[in-house]
Amino acid sequence: MRLQLFSDLHLETEAFDPRPAPEAELLVLGGDIDASWAALDRFAGWPVPVLMVAGNHEFDGRDLDQAWPALRERCDRAGIRLIERESVIVTSAAGRRVRFVGTVRWSDFELFGPAGRDRAMRAAAYFLTLMGAQRGGEAITPERMRDESLACRDWLAAELKRANPGPSAPDGWHSTVAITHFAPSLRSADPRFGRQPGTASFCNADDDLIPLADLWLHGHLHCRHDYAVARDGRAPTRVVSQAMGLAGKGETEGFDPHKAIELPVPA
Repeated sequence: MRLQLFSDLHLETEAFDPRPAPEAELLVLGGDIDASWAALDRFAGWPVPVLMVAGNHEFDGRDLDQAWPALRERCDRAGIRLIERESVIVTSAAGRRVRFVGTVRWSDFELFGPAGRDRAMRAAAYFLTLMGAQRGGEAITPERMRDESLACRDWLAAELKRANPGPSAPDGWHSTVAITHFAPSLRSADPRFGRQPGTASFCNADDDLIPLADLWLHGHLHCRHDYAVARDGRAPTRVVSQAMGLAGKGETEGFDPHKAIELPVPA
């Protein structure tokens, strides 16, 4: 299956006209598409199915409890399948059943272990204030984000470890694609910033989960990555980020909107 991936388009401020990639069978939106949600309508009538996980900026100035159903309704109207702590199976043109497992994942601030958590949470506090999101009328603090993130982590781990009944079963699959907005590894850190407490607001230490997927797609970092994670007795897991970023900061240099992402066929 050939995929197209967009994330961090930030169409609330950026000038970019999304176009389908030739021969792509499915489009994945990896979050931070448009903080206003208005540009989601640009994907209405897209020629192939569209799956989306939300990014943090989809919740700017919003209450999560109210925003989730409203965002889902907005995506439904545009023909976008929004997935949050959900999995969906899509059959490729070649007849292979591909399980897509999706969640925002948020930050649990343990990228550098428990000893680095407090510093990471302090680094995140200012940006969460700018984000202005709430839950139940209370501001999203680093502590509340961590709680949300751990719930995402628990679901993601359980789903990735779920036994495969076999591709011939109604809920079986040939391959698994994990989609998260936040990155699953320090290997995805932005090279401009590297190892610093703020990096824990962008990457989680989900390295133990990566081998449970055949392909892992993410966004959030305003840079591109495409690397392999070795697995015993199986083809490596491919990890891809295809974020566009902000033109004013030079982040769009090297962005290829039509990059073809081939789903590896498990050995």
